[in-house]
Amino acid sequence: MYDDVVAAARRIEGHAVRTPVVEISEGLFLKLETLQHSGSFKARGAFNRMLSAHVPGAGVIAASGGNHGLAVAYAARALGVRAEIFVPEVCAPVKVAGLRALGAHVTRTGAIYSEAAEAAAKRAAETGALQVHAYDQPDVVAGQGTLGLEVVEQTGGVDTILVAVGGGGLVAGLTVGVRGGARVVAVEPELIPTLHEALKAGGPVPVGVSGVAADALGATRLGALAYDIVSTVGVESVLVTDEAIEAARHALWAEHRVAAEHAGATAYAALAQGVYARERGERVAVVVCGANTDPATLV
Repeated sequence: MYDDVVAAARRIEGHAVRTPVVEISEGLFLKLETLQHSGSFKARGAFNRMLSAHVPGAGVIAASGGNHGLAVAYAARALGVRAEIFVPEVCAPVKVAGLRALGAHVTRTGAIYSEAAEAAAKRAAETGALQVHAYDQPDVVAGQGTLGLEVVEQTGGVDTILVAVGGGGLVAGLTVGVRGGARVVAVEPELIPTLHEALKAGGPVPVGVSGVAADALGATRLGALAYDIVSTVGVESVLVTDEAIEAARHALWAEHRVAAEHAGATAYAALAQGVYARERGERVAVVVCGANTDPATLV
């Protein structure tokens, strides 16, 4: 699949942003997907999916906790196609407003992402629209993997990459994109441990969804494609508390002026909470995966 990631990088060049990496202390880097189109890494997969497939007259359809929908809506507007987005009630108001501002047709339905996903699939069957899955499609995963190519090139190589996990599209793509050149550590909220529980069970299993990052990391189970990829290369999962996520989010803003949503701060929380401790001389990159938050809550 590495060749698919390389092809995706060529395909989305000029569409998705090559976001910067900053070294905030010796050997500690932040990959700022907060500066990506639509405010998160999701634009990579959305563009790759839509540029890889035929988009019918009915346009595209997606279910999302917010960030994937924003990415699909942004890509659809850029490519001149119709976008219909289904979001659960937990979707943050700032994200719903962003979807509408991008011209998407928005339907709020269901308490959690999986219920919105069921409604979106039913609607796609009725209209013939192209489905752009939030995390469990090869084109989407390959698009997210372009982030890994950039981290390796921009840092000159790191030992470890910390990345937040929900449905698993990003961790899967990143794992393929770095091609064994760095250890990938998945960071998950204690209240939404999709990968953690999948690794324990030997495959994706349903988990509860709650907590401060539920709008973005609120998949009820890890994607099958993600499990197939990460389970073969030994990606490990560490869990962080909501309190650590809150503290990491405020630290990113107070110390580095990086505006991150809760999901975007989750990987950084592993360092703040100490569930991942850097070894002496270890070069670590932290993916700050999203910025779609109310700025008033940063202080």
